[in-house]
This record gives sequence, structure tokens and C-alpha cells, in this order.
Amino acid sequence: MTTEPTNDPLERLARRRAGAKLGWYIHALVFVLVNTGLAVLSLANGRHWVLGPLLGWGLGLLVHGLFVFVLPAGSGWRERLVQQERERLLKQRAQP
Repeated sequence: MTTEPTNDPLERLARRRAGAKLGWYIHALVFVLVNTGLAVLSLANGRHWVLGPLLGWGLGLLVHGLFVFVLPAGSGWRERLVQQERERLLKQRAQP
């Protein structure tokens, strides 16, 4: 397996998407571990405060998953937004 930088746009996009998915998997694993620990602590103390962190972090994990799996880098929607920003920046640069 090579880790050399490449000029092939398809290879760069594939690596970027694979890295994003790996990041989400790590996020999900930490989510499960931390929230399991919080649930154990909460229940061991006879309290029920674990729902707040679970919902908050769950929302973050959901949004992260949307950007990784539903709207991945290189998707048409994202590329259109990037192109619009690129054009806007070029116009700003051309103005005196």
C-alpha cells in the first residue's frame, strides 16, 4: 500500500472519503464507549442525567454521518457550492 501523494483527482477523492468514513467510525466508537460509561455512572448513582449527553452527542454524530455518508466530498451539491464560492472569490480578487 502506498501513501505517496498523488496528482490523480480520483485517488485523492477516494482517500478523502475513506478518511471521512474512518473518522465517523472512530467518532461512533467513542460515542458508544463514553455514553456507556456515563450510563453506568448515572445508574450506579441512582440518577438519570445520562439522557442529555446522549441526545446532544447523538445529534452531533448524526450530523457528522450525514456529511460523510449522504453528502460526501465530491458530491454534486457540495461541488456546486464550492464552484459558487470559487467564482465569488475570483470576482472579489478581480475588483480593484
